[in-house]
Amino acid sequence: MTSSSTTTKTITTPAKLYGKDVGAYDDIDVDELLAQLSPEEITMLAKEVDPDDSFLPPSQRTNYECDKAPTGPLDRKKLIDHINKQALETPDRPELEPFVPGVVRGKKWIPPPQAAKLQAADEQIAIDLGDEYEQALSDATQEEIIDLAAILGFHSMMNQDQYHASLLNKGQPVGLGWDGITKSAIPKIFPAEAPNTTDPEETIQRIKSDDSKLVEVNLNNIKTISDEQFDKLFEALKSNTHLEVLSLTNVGLTDRTALMLAAALEQNHALRVLNVETNFISPTVIVTLVKSLLTQMTIEEFRASNQRSQVFGNKIEMEITELVEKNTTLLRLGLHLEFNDARHRVAAHLQRNIDRIRVDKRDGRSSRGSYYRPVRIEEELAEMSDVEEEPEEEEEPEVEVPPADYDVEEDPDNVVIRPPPSDDEDISKITL
Repeated sequence: MTSSSTTTKTITTPAKLYGKDVGAYDDIDVDELLAQLSPEEITMLAKEVDPDDSFLPPSQRTNYECDKAPTGPLDRKKLIDHINKQALETPDRPELEPFVPGVVRGKKWIPPPQAAKLQAADEQIAIDLGDEYEQALSDATQEEIIDLAAILGFHSMMNQDQYHASLLNKGQPVGLGWDGITKSAIPKIFPAEAPNTTDPEETIQRIKSDDSKLVEVNLNNIKTISDEQFDKLFEALKSNTHLEVLSLTNVGLTDRTALMLAAALEQNHALRVLNVETNFISPTVIVTLVKSLLTQMTIEEFRASNQRSQVFGNKIEMEITELVEKNTTLLRLGLHLEFNDARHRVAAHLQRNIDRIRVDKRDGRSSRGSYYRPVRIEEELAEMSDVEEEPEEEEEPEVEVPPADYDVEEDPDNVVIRPPPSDDEDISKITL
C-alpha cells in the first residue's frame, strides 16, 4: 500500500504602483517632489486626499473652492433677507401638464390582485355565529355594540369617553360615534395633603414614659428627625409596653438607625404593626429586621417596600422566605418579591398563620409570643369521639365547620390573600 502527499506552493506577487514595486518608493524624498509641483497641481492633489484622515488638521481636510474675495464680516440678517429675496424672485419651474380641478394627472395606482391562497385563507376564517347571534348583532344599536366591545375588552374600537361611559353604565355621550373625537377634560384639583404635625420630641418622651394612652404613633413624611432623636426613640421602644402601631414612612431611615430598630424589636413585646416603607434601608438590613421579628413573635404586620434597592436578588429573597416561614404570628408582609417561588411560599405560610389564629381563637387560646403547633380539626374531632364520657343531658351535638379555603390572587407586584368573612377586623385582609 502506497501513500502520496501533495505539496502546495503559494507564490505571492509583489504589489505594484504605476508599474513599479511599492518598495521602490521607500527611498523617494516626498518634500522634493512637492517642491517641483505647481500650485494648480498641488490643488488637484489636495482634492484626492482622504477627508477622514485624522492625522490632518481640519483646515486641510476641508476642500474650500471659493475663489471670490470676501465682502466683509457675516451679517446674518442681511443674509436671510437676501435668501428670501432670491426665493421670491426666482420663477417656479413650469409644469408639464397644467393643473385642472377634478382631472388626475399621470397614472393612477391600482393595487395588485390578491393571491389566490390569501383569498382562500380569508374565506376559511369566516365564522358562522348562528342565526340567533347574527340576528342580535344585526339589530343591535351602535350603543349596544359599544357596550359589548367594552365588555369584551376591545379598547381599540372606542375612545376613552365611550369606554368609561359603558363601564359606569352612564349612557353613551351624544354625538360620539365610531369616528367620534374625545375632547380634553379639565383635570380635577384635589387639595394638598396636610403636613404631619406630630411633634417627634414629645412623642419620644411619651414612649419613654410608657404612656398607656399612646397606642399608635405616625411619624410619616417628617424628614427633620435627626439621628439622635431616632436613637432616643428606639431606646425608649425597648421598654415600652403599650405602643402597638409604629409608622416610619419616608423619614430618612438609614442602615445604622434601622439596625437600632432591629435591636429594639428584639426586646419589645407589645408592638403589632411596623411600617418602614420608602426609606434608605439596604436589602441585608431588611433581612436583619425580618430576623428580629422572630425573637418576641408579636409583630403581625411588617412593611418595608420601596427602599434604596428595588431588586433584592434571589439570595436575599430566599433568606427572607426562610425567616418568614419560621414566624408563626406574622399576618401581613409588605415586600416586593420578584421570584415566584418566594412569593408562593410566603403566601402559603401566611395562610397557615391565619388558619392557626382561627383555631386558637375558637379554642380560647392566644398564639402570640409562643410557637403553636396547629392541630387539624378532624384530628381533634377524632380524639373527642374516642373519649367515652357519661351522658348527663341530651344536647344537640355541635357541628364544627373547618375553615374555608382562601382565595389567592397574583399580580406582577403583590400577592393578596383574602380570608373568608369574619367578625375579627385584624385578620380581614392579608397583603404580601
